Amino acid sequence: MLKETKSQTISTSQNIQTDSMEILHPDHFADYELIDCGDFEKLERFGSYITIRPEPQAVWDKGMKPQEWERLAHVRFMPNSSYAGSWKKLKPMPDEWEIEYSLPNGPKLKFHLALTSFKHVGIFPEQAVHWDYIYEKVKGFNIDKPKFLNLFAYTGGASLAAKAAGADVTHLDAIRQVVTWARQNMELSNLKDIRWLVEDAMKYVRRELKRGTKYNGIILDPPAYGHGPNREQWKLEENINEMVHSVLDMLDEQKHILILNTYSLGFSSLIIENLMAKRKKELKYGELYLQATSGYKLPLGVFGKAYRGV
Repeated sequence: MLKETKSQTISTSQNIQTDSMEILHPDHFADYELIDCGDFEKLERFGSYITIRPEPQAVWDKGMKPQEWERLAHVRFMPNSSYAGSWKKLKPMPDEWEIEYSLPNGPKLKFHLALTSFKHVGIFPEQAVHWDYIYEKVKGFNIDKPKFLNLFAYTGGASLAAKAAGADVTHLDAIRQVVTWARQNMELSNLKDIRWLVEDAMKYVRRELKRGTKYNGIILDPPAYGHGPNREQWKLEENINEMVHSVLDMLDEQKHILILNTYSLGFSSLIIENLMAKRKKELKYGELYLQATSGYKLPLGVFGKAYRGV
């Protein structure tokens, strides 16, 4: 992520910032490239392999000809429902492979990728902006083993960044296979001792509130809807207000960071600002995007960051 500045309004080809709003994208992810996007698809390079996947945000025309996409791609995801599908290989490639990401002035994180039936490959590359922020801020606490909680944690990029910075990390996701995948990424990255939980995030947060547990860092990236391991229901619009109030109350008063990230069509960054209004004086909010080589900017979620003592 490029350095933040204090100017009132800045617009460049890299990142854009207003007084409190940021529009950010990863700018040093050598193993990832968004080549082009449009017509509800995206053409991406993960390491040595190029994929074509559905992308509901890409409502414009492709920047490159479809024939060029087919020429470049190794594999295309073929949806057969709203959630699932299969992969059509256009060139030889493995079903599983690895990539890496270098934290600024820090170690390399390694990720196991795979062609899953839900179009995902095991990483959300736009989140690298948050990994950089977490690594920098957690190291900046200058305390022994700051406590860090990753909710809706997927395959653990944020958990790895926090652990690499010296944090005592708790990683929580509702899907056991995904937690196993995250553990594999920890081992690939030569890290250890992350605490793994397969649990419903809302239930866990309510218990932690009752216990009075405090964290120096919390990140949550909730889905629009989903289920806990015991079929607990999560709906973003219905549950997010309680969740945000709860995690704000779980922060250490002196030194903390909180990142709320959401990927939901139509979910505005101003909603994030309103949800986190009690931390207005220490809040930044905005959007994440990926910069396509073809020129497009692909929006991929809104976020809010609250911070103190760093």
